[in-house]
Amino acid sequence: MRNLTLVYATLILMLFGACNTTHQKDKLHQLMKDYYEESLEIYPLNATFQGDTRYNDYLPNFLSNSFIEKEKEFYNRYREALLKIDNHALDKEDLLSKKVLLWECDLNLKRLEYPIHLLPINQMWTLQLTMGQLAGGTSAQPFKTVADYQNWLLRVDDYLMWLASAEERMREGMEKGVVLPKSLIKKVLPQLYGMAFSEVEDHLFYSPIKSFPTDFLEDDKQSLRHEYQKMISEKVKPAYEKLHDFMAGDYMTSGRESSGFDAYDFGESYYDYAIKLYTTTSMNADEIHQLGISEVARLRSEMEKVKKQVGFEGDLNSFFDHVRTLPKLRPFTDPQQVINNFNAIHEKMKDQVDRLFSLQPKTAFEVRRTEAFREASASAQYNPGSLDGSRPGIFYVPIPDVSQYNIFSDEDLFLHEAIPGHHFQISLQQENTDLPDFRKTLWYSAYGEGWALYCESLGEELGLYDDPYQYFGMLSAEMHRAIRLVVDTGLHTKGWTREQAIQYSLENEAEPEASIISEIERYMANPGQALSYKIGQLKIQSLRAQATEVMGEAFDIREFHRLVLESGCIPLALLEEKIENWIQSKT
Repeated sequence: MRNLTLVYATLILMLFGACNTTHQKDKLHQLMKDYYEESLEIYPLNATFQGDTRYNDYLPNFLSNSFIEKEKEFYNRYREALLKIDNHALDKEDLLSKKVLLWECDLNLKRLEYPIHLLPINQMWTLQLTMGQLAGGTSAQPFKTVADYQNWLLRVDDYLMWLASAEERMREGMEKGVVLPKSLIKKVLPQLYGMAFSEVEDHLFYSPIKSFPTDFLEDDKQSLRHEYQKMISEKVKPAYEKLHDFMAGDYMTSGRESSGFDAYDFGESYYDYAIKLYTTTSMNADEIHQLGISEVARLRSEMEKVKKQVGFEGDLNSFFDHVRTLPKLRPFTDPQQVINNFNAIHEKMKDQVDRLFSLQPKTAFEVRRTEAFREASASAQYNPGSLDGSRPGIFYVPIPDVSQYNIFSDEDLFLHEAIPGHHFQISLQQENTDLPDFRKTLWYSAYGEGWALYCESLGEELGLYDDPYQYFGMLSAEMHRAIRLVVDTGLHTKGWTREQAIQYSLENEAEPEASIISEIERYMANPGQALSYKIGQLKIQSLRAQATEVMGEAFDIREFHRLVLESGCIPLALLEEKIENWIQSKT
């Protein structure tokens, strides 16, 4: 009888444990679903870029105190709920998702400790540029129905409230000593000027009116023309003119001469946060600075070999100038030729992609020229396709002066921004039906940019880099990322000036001076982001080398790439754990 009682007790405990496990998993799954849905409403631009049209008619004022408090409440609430879920009741995939969501909550709560809202506008990263992209009518904001056109009118009204708040926040920043460097203010002014003083029918915000769908009724077209003309002349142009005059006047006068975030009393703490945000590591600024110096020295040595191969007699810095100005590397007279060249690179490597990748995305892909309104200060970039596949992934290429466009790094650039870099990684993440929705659009720069930089090293395996100048382009691009480790930490923790950072770059890479200036000012605007590329690349390369050494002939590059890509963007520590477990399972 006693034994029977023990059996019943054991069965009851097992049943209870199974029920508890199911309950905890269901609770986590519902929590992740709720988090994702609520986040789309809080950040409706994210929904728009994912192809979710439910919130296309509004834009919160991200700069208001009420919105900032809403963010704090949101992240705290989900963090507390996550901590109540028992880790022991979760399988490894659910536990990974829990860890990732906790990371999101913790990092966003940390972000909200800093007065970054006092710096709402810069030349590279901020909302006025995103809204300009959407306004052109060829980005994520749809203009397919009359309702779409009306949604944009409503969203613009909300955006103009944000613009007014941006000036208020910058005035507050002036009082607290939290202002942009003068050099960055100067780069914002032409962006605002174009929006303030363009003629209505030439205005960027009028672009959708020039591309009506063919099935629109004439009455609807006429009504929308009138509404958009009124929106631009009575709302958009005056708002931009007011902001332009403020930034050209009072704000420029208050602009700082210093270059880095160490000018602010919260700058050191913020940079520590930025390192964690963008590298997903516990490295510190000094470690990263020294790593950068070491990588710059290594890459200079590799560049010397290419210089010798092409028979150049001068020193390496003279070779940089040679590459910058060599006529055969600046062959184009029409911007479309640049786009055609990237498409030709794609064709050249297509047959080799299957050898390295068993896992490839379904999302379509295009190369486009960067829009004129932001082209002068933009870098090449990739914009993801929509979650439903209706909008392709787009590789944007700035061509402000085609006569000066240098092709020496185009093969490398395509591998990074397009295939198999950002397009493969981001599209596969979005297409992965096994991931909870919130993870399909997550971005950890150390992983995402690290993967893209790692892909640059695959050129020879993909049939590229047979021209020594294109191989030098790869070395130069890697050098560019190594330099970032030095100059970003230098600017924000070691008192480097903008000019000092520009000079260091000019001495160690072949990029044109105008491009280098744009890059240095990019780092000034967003501390830490530039660190992510090299830190991530080195980690992926070391994991591949480790697997190759341990597994020998059993190493399968297609399987390695699948394992790296299949989980989507995750912190580097979790990627390392996954690959090392795979290596152990094969030995």
